[in-house]
Amino acid sequence: MDIKLNFYNKSNDANKSKIVIFQKPVNADWNELAVAWKVIERCGTGDYHPFSYPMEMDVCISDAFGNYTQPLAAVNGDTFTITESDSGTRLSKSQIQASPNEIDVCNDMDVGAATAWIYKDGRKLATKSGISPRQKAVFEFKPSIWIGVASQVEEGEVMNSAIMSEINTEISLLGIISADICMYGGGTTSTAQPFSFALENIQRG
Repeated sequence: MDIKLNFYNKSNDANKSKIVIFQKPVNADWNELAVAWKVIERCGTGDYHPFSYPMEMDVCISDAFGNYTQPLAAVNGDTFTITESDSGTRLSKSQIQASPNEIDVCNDMDVGAATAWIYKDGRKLATKSGISPRQKAVFEFKPSIWIGVASQVEEGEVMNSAIMSEINTEISLLGIISADICMYGGGTTSTAQPFSFALENIQRG
């Protein structure tokens, strides 16, 4: 079931700031920066932007030549293998079960590294590059999103550490079927407050 969300701009921002939403992987040894999953632009004060957060995900891989495989549907517990076919790199679902909260992508090729991508709602959510032969990428996420204001960020791109260090609002979606994410603060006067985000009008399933 998709979680129905509305972003409401209740701030005093007049700079047409970009709002970035992303997820951070649980993995303690994760060495990749986060991907800007959704970027909301030009949502004026008093306006709102509806979007969905689906439970389903897709996985695909890319190679050094910029080629991508077709996305495959994925749920927690799935394992996928990367193999070499006559026509190129191939991704397929394995009968091997991953840990219940993980999606694993294993490189079973003899030579060549690959990059794995996780998609949610058709947009890039996370990536792991440099998966060498006989190694695997492990994707695990908490049921929460991170949200903040950023200027130089593009949807689907890996964010740099400077952007990520400025975003510290985590919103749990556990047990929620719909809610509003409201942004407050901003402005140019001496009484302007930092941007803040609050979850309101929550409906739980």
